[in-house]
Amino acid sequence: MSKTINLVTEVPGPKSRAIVARREAAVPNGLYKAHPIAIDHAHGATVTDVDGNTYLDFVGGIGVLNAGHTMPAVVDAIHAQAQKLIHFSALVGTYESYVELCERLNDAVPISGACKTILANSGAEGVENAIKIAKVATGRQAIIAFEGGYHGRTLMTLSLTSKTAFKKNLGPFVPEIYRAPFPYEYQCRMCQNSCSGACTDQLERMLLTHVDANAVAAIIIEPVQGEGGFIPVPKSYMQRLRALCDKYGIVLIADEVQCGFGRTGTLFAMEQMGVEPDIIVTAKSIAAGMPLAAVTGRAELMDKVHIGGIGGTYGGNPLACVAAIEVMNQFQDGDLLERSKKIGAQIKALGETWQREIPKVGDVRGLGSMIAIEFVKDRTTREPDPDAVAKISSYCLQHGVITMRAGLYTNCVRLLMPLVITDEQLQEGLAVLDAAVRSV
Repeated sequence: MSKTINLVTEVPGPKSRAIVARREAAVPNGLYKAHPIAIDHAHGATVTDVDGNTYLDFVGGIGVLNAGHTMPAVVDAIHAQAQKLIHFSALVGTYESYVELCERLNDAVPISGACKTILANSGAEGVENAIKIAKVATGRQAIIAFEGGYHGRTLMTLSLTSKTAFKKNLGPFVPEIYRAPFPYEYQCRMCQNSCSGACTDQLERMLLTHVDANAVAAIIIEPVQGEGGFIPVPKSYMQRLRALCDKYGIVLIADEVQCGFGRTGTLFAMEQMGVEPDIIVTAKSIAAGMPLAAVTGRAELMDKVHIGGIGGTYGGNPLACVAAIEVMNQFQDGDLLERSKKIGAQIKALGETWQREIPKVGDVRGLGSMIAIEFVKDRTTREPDPDAVAKISSYCLQHGVITMRAGLYTNCVRLLMPLVITDEQLQEGLAVLDAAVRSV
């Protein structure tokens, strides 16, 4: 088997160290960096740093590159578009790529009936627009979000985000946001061993003890929590959530910024939940690395906002639109979706071995190829072990695989390799990960 990983210097190499030192002098410390390497170029599932070291990418730009680095069709589309029109702004006039992308998203989302889409620049901006639309459509102000949820770093989306590490000293936050327990079965304190539905009961109780149901504009949920540790929502929970929203006229918003565009084995994770959201937010892998987000929802909701109430100068930039259209073309035949399922099956098979043989491996979970491995100090108490994950991440980098942490307790390794990764590359990367896991 030919090898993809090729390390020609120590990691990080001298050129990487020099550029990272320049970054530390020029860029605020608050901008986190998972690894001390500087990247020169990338293609498919590989990245090469400025020292010439080639790595397998198991992070994919934090879930942005499901369709792979520098996909030729995307590169060609961006190049052709850049020669014609780089920017105009949908606030000034209309260009066809914006309209075509919205039409295709309206047809693709798992929402029945007429839909409409507005484009934005980032997942956070997409979520913010979805919240504004829900508030105007319902005439209500309160929003329910979930423990462990991550929705962005703007003031609104940071208010929705759960993990305090992101929020320290950055308040005060947006009012009228209420936090519900998330069905995190492995670390649940309400149930024994398997989900009993107690968290859903507690959510319904919140409507008596925390906020009147008739004041709630929207419930926002990630069908698979991303930053929270790649935790899928049980289908039964999502169905109860849909029923609750229907009962009280609440807008159900699915945040698929990280779990969308093929990562879970379907184009949208909500396709596997048995219910429809009212609004769905996508970003990250929608445009193969170009900054783009989309808010797609029922037309009668989307049209409630007054003219000028939503929008932005760069939202739906022509370069990003043509990139997204090519990404949708790549997913059209279903091959990448099947690939996602096969990648996930191979990772889970290895994960089952780890769970049998390695006491620190507590849980291996996810949908499709959106997989996380949760590490614990003790399987009985399930006490999180973030130190083990830090050591694994460092070991992987030193041996040519880029990984990243996740989880409410920062004790999960999350896997987001591009779906175009070959079987040989996948097995090569998993062999490094296996050695890393066993090293702790």
